[in-house]
Amino acid sequence: MAASMDPTVTAAPGDPGSPGGPGGPIAPAIGIRPRRSAAAAGRTALSALIRRDLTVLRKNIGEFVGRTLMQPFLLVFVFLYVFPTIGQGIGSGGGTAGESAFATVLVPGAVSIAIMFQGIQSVAIQMAQEFGYTREIEDRVQAPCPIWLVAVSRVLSGATQGLISAIIVFPIAAVVHAPGVHAHLTVHWWIAVTLIPLACIAMTSLGLLLGTTFEPRNISLMFGFIVLPLVFLGGTYYQWTKLGAVHLGGFHWLQVLVLLNPLIYITEGMRAGFTHASHMPLYIVYPVLIAFTVLFLGLGLRNFRRRVLS
Repeated sequence: MAASMDPTVTAAPGDPGSPGGPGGPIAPAIGIRPRRSAAAAGRTALSALIRRDLTVLRKNIGEFVGRTLMQPFLLVFVFLYVFPTIGQGIGSGGGTAGESAFATVLVPGAVSIAIMFQGIQSVAIQMAQEFGYTREIEDRVQAPCPIWLVAVSRVLSGATQGLISAIIVFPIAAVVHAPGVHAHLTVHWWIAVTLIPLACIAMTSLGLLLGTTFEPRNISLMFGFIVLPLVFLGGTYYQWTKLGAVHLGGFHWLQVLVLLNPLIYITEGMRAGFTHASHMPLYIVYPVLIAFTVLFLGLGLRNFRRRVLS
């Protein structure tokens, strides 16, 4: 009895008259309200992952610039400087006029393949290495965010690198040429500022798909069977509108075949954005490129999740 009168003694939850006990008041539910929503936490994690990749890029900026410039620089140096200088210039019109016309066609192509190679190198090759024997990808997926967001962060950071590569390559490709050879360029800004980011995301999404499909030991097959056909059938050296001359029995088979190549829409869009040369209609370029982006990203995210959880 003395114990029950002691004010320092607290009744157990199951005792009569106690909160939650028979005859007692209902105990209030105990809950913890998160300080921020899951979407806000995901955005923070995504931003941190992208900043991590860009920090690594800043520390290796020399390697990045060299890797970005080498292929496009050699392309324009050989075709627009060496060949015209030694009298073997390429151009359907002949002479400096034909060579200048070819230069006008080639410069947007050089920017396009710079974006493509950057997308594949920054995502596909890195992804293949992280899924290799060391399983470095496990460090990334420990971030406090959904698995798919880790893959999206790699796509966005790779797209940023692709955008930087386009900014670097375009002025160099525009000025490297032999005397008398001039690329007739006119920048249409609304096309450039919309198409280039879309192209970067499309190519890094393709890089995600390739990086989660090919094993590290099969990377050479990826370049031989996918990357090279993309480059040579992607309109880098020619206009899609000119392929009608290649036909078989009246069927323009090559002009139809290259429509399966996502790079052809990027190069044609770049020609619309940087030149007055004939090009594929933009009402075809944008929707198809968006469709390729959605397809590549969807398949890449599916493969990424499957390989992480395997």
